[in-house]
Amino acid sequence: MQKRLITDAKKTPERAWLANAQHSMLQQAVRDCDQAYKNFFDSLKGARAGRKVGAPRFKSRKDNRQAIRFQPDGFRVLDTGKLRVSKIGAVPVAWSRDLPSAPSSVTVVKTADDRYFASFVVEAGDETLPDAVDEHGQDVELGLDLGVSAFAVDQHGRVIDDPRFLRRAERELKRLQRALSRKQRGSNNRRKARKKLARAHAKVSDTRQDWLHQATTSIVRENQTIVLEDLAVSGLARTRLAKSVHDASWGTFRRLLEEKAARYGRELVIIDRWLPTSQTCSDCGRVDGTKPLSVRTWPCPCGATHDRDRNAARNILAAGRAERQNACGPDVRPHTGADGDEAGTQRSAAPAQ
Repeated sequence: MQKRLITDAKKTPERAWLANAQHSMLQQAVRDCDQAYKNFFDSLKGARAGRKVGAPRFKSRKDNRQAIRFQPDGFRVLDTGKLRVSKIGAVPVAWSRDLPSAPSSVTVVKTADDRYFASFVVEAGDETLPDAVDEHGQDVELGLDLGVSAFAVDQHGRVIDDPRFLRRAERELKRLQRALSRKQRGSNNRRKARKKLARAHAKVSDTRQDWLHQATTSIVRENQTIVLEDLAVSGLARTRLAKSVHDASWGTFRRLLEEKAARYGRELVIIDRWLPTSQTCSDCGRVDGTKPLSVRTWPCPCGATHDRDRNAARNILAAGRAERQNACGPDVRPHTGADGDEAGTQRSAAPAQ
């Protein structure tokens, strides 16, 4: 493939411009294509875990994002702090942090708002943190119930407010989108309007990413075990709550927790999404049935009155504890008032939460 798509293609008049590009960058593009086809065929055969992968596609000409990857022979970090890239030269860099080791590759990314980023692949050392324990020497555990009204609520009732970055910027985004639609296609004014809109979207995305990183880092540093519910984010994103679900970015929140928990030596437990955590009394274990989202508090016949989100977080934590223990005995769930011998809810019969 490399001989046909690179070596032979450079000799043709219509592809002679490939000679101006660094050779390892072209080879990397061919390797990426090969890996994409391998993932696609493995997915068809069922040999690849996770969701089904579609067939590789050409990049859209309308996509203003671009990326190239350089191997060690195509770049070098200079003593002056600049990045020397083959065929381009020395480029000034605003470093976000020092590199912990010699980089094995670098990916240069151009975003839709015409910003450039250099992403290095490096080998990091041991970053395991000391165990997070309380005053009694017990591991600090955290059960989180994710939601729309509040981003998350833990078993103690502490609330992490939803910043709603997209909702707050929606009015300005609509104004810029209308201004873009009124510009003549192909004109300089349209290009300027597109960049303004791209910068506004980038600001929303960057602010959300910064908040997610701060929140997940704080959670991982302060807790030894974190328990979450396996939410069907892709399914919720097709409902009337789609915009709020995308704005909350639960999938990114979970991914960052997984990455940081593995990096810092913490444990992240994901419980089954079909457990009726919002319908079960965390004191007596009674399943009280489906409740609309408008019901935020509800009384149980045992005498307890529950906040919907805090009660769900307590049940999530109890289920996470059970997941961590050996489930051979008759009762492995730590006491929450619920009976450990109680039959589980079948997937097909699970009521909506």
